[in-house]
Amino acid sequence: MSSGYNEADLSAGSRNIHRALASLQEELEAVDYYHQRLDRSDSAPLKAILEHNRNEEMEHAAMLLEWIRREMPTFDAALKTYLFTSKPITEIEADAGQASGGRLDLGVGNMKS
Repeated sequence: MSSGYNEADLSAGSRNIHRALASLQEELEAVDYYHQRLDRSDSAPLKAILEHNRNEEMEHAAMLLEWIRREMPTFDAALKTYLFTSKPITEIEADAGQASGGRLDLGVGNMKS
């Protein structure tokens, strides 16, 4: 059985982040499955159950995302930049870059060197 790790001998912290990211993917897949089934169902009682289940999966995904945000400062910065704003999504990076002297610094460093 594969662990899903791309590298051997990961630190405990990296293994935990991997577990959270894999779980987030699974929760989002479940949201998608329930959402599709909800869309196609013609039974009101079944639709109610599917909607409830989909919303529970959204709650699980949100909890995982918050844990990831707390553990990964760069993810935290990206979420703070892009979430909970009404600006056009594709303009946010440009606006943030102008405010910080021309580039958005998410803590990644210079990728050109």
